[in-house]
Amino acid sequence: MARVKQGAKAPNFSLHNQNGDLVSLKDFVGKYLILYFYPKALTPGCTAQACGMRDIQKELQSLNAAAVGISPDPVKKLQKFKEKHELNFDLLADEDHSVAESYGVWELKKFMGKEYMGVVRTTFVIDPTGKIVGIPERFTTSTHHQVVLDWLKSHIK
Repeated sequence: MARVKQGAKAPNFSLHNQNGDLVSLKDFVGKYLILYFYPKALTPGCTAQACGMRDIQKELQSLNAAAVGISPDPVKKLQKFKEKHELNFDLLADEDHSVAESYGVWELKKFMGKEYMGVVRTTFVIDPTGKIVGIPERFTTSTHHQVVLDWLKSHIK
């Protein structure tokens, strides 16, 4: 499936968070949502990315924005990830990767000569009405939070 484009309505989702509670796109109506897909909890790159997002939560709140991370990990692993790194935002379990597929970020990947299907690290900025208004690019796992914050500051009027 092709990646969702800027300007499109964000595909709906309802997934369980690290506590087993259901979280849906509609829960964020009226706010900007930073919806970021990452491959695997408790790995170095995903940890750097999540800790960066943790560290900008107050700034996101001041911009009427919230962050949510989605990965194919099970709820228990997300709970361990959140606790170990004191993350202050929800992580959602997309074990069947249906939400990743609906956003077009479940793709064929290559690593060390092997091919497999997996999440391509991607971030979507969804406006308060549910429209995708940005897909920040050109970031590393350690700069992701700053790229997102700079994008928001330059685009929110």
